[in-house]
Amino acid sequence: MMKRLLPLMQREWLQHRFGWSLVFLIPLGLGLLMTAFGSIEIGPDAVEHAGDRLPVIVALATVAATMAMLFLTAWISSLITVSGIARRDHGDRSIEFWLSLPASHSESLAAPLIVHLLLVPMAAVALGLLGGWLVSLVVVTRVVGFGAWLALPWPQLVVATLSLTARFIAGVPLATLWLLPLLMPVVLLSAWFRRWAWVILAVGVGLGSQLLQHVFGQPLPAQLLGSLLKHASHALFASPKGLGVSVEGGHELGDRLAALPFFVLHDFGLALADLASPLMLGGLLFAAGCFALLVQWRQRGAGLAG
Repeated sequence: MMKRLLPLMQREWLQHRFGWSLVFLIPLGLGLLMTAFGSIEIGPDAVEHAGDRLPVIVALATVAATMAMLFLTAWISSLITVSGIARRDHGDRSIEFWLSLPASHSESLAAPLIVHLLLVPMAAVALGLLGGWLVSLVVVTRVVGFGAWLALPWPQLVVATLSLTARFIAGVPLATLWLLPLLMPVVLLSAWFRRWAWVILAVGVGLGSQLLQHVFGQPLPAQLLGSLLKHASHALFASPKGLGVSVEGGHELGDRLAALPFFVLHDFGLALADLASPLMLGGLLFAAGCFALLVQWRQRGAGLAG
């Protein structure tokens, strides 16, 4: 199966590599320009409270912010791309070419979903880590000085940031599983109704919530939407019982950085345990049903194209 999926994934790279480069490089370039020439203000109380921990705090905050910025940019662009992925091969009749390849309709639909919903956000997190250290060089140098950046506790910081990056990357598939019941209807509705998909979904959730609120006293669609988003955020970032790590504590900062990998591992275990939920099972069954309808729609469209 992977032998058939890899060429389809390579197609995504060939088709979107320029756009991905812009998605990754433009935010990073803007971040470097803003931190290099913009105003960076840290309150005197914060500086006094941080003391000699200030370079470490600034470096960690800069790396985390850069990772989050690249991830959100890549994730939003992927959502936009995925929403129209079903109809991509029908507008220019390229579906006739892809039908000539030894790949099923389900594989042709699954490959771009895997690339855009999983691989691209994961790559954005990894590039955010590398770009974050570059931005931290500029920020720490401007706030404290270049010598302070060189004097950072690099062994502890590298282990801590790699642990956070690994946790973030590992959380992407878990968050995607939680969001599939929201994403697959959008892809299906886009296949059926083109650009009206988002409008239909928003109106359906809104009117359905109001109707059920009046009839049963519970806005079920809105509650399900909120619950799925909550679980997805916990899977991606940290569960309520997870990290619980701050940089406060004076001399304990080094110990906290050293303990961060264990907290991250514990938090990931909680995120995995959270998957054992009836909501997850029902959501995956619903998403699988939407995917099956997409396959049927593609098969009918392929028949018309042939």
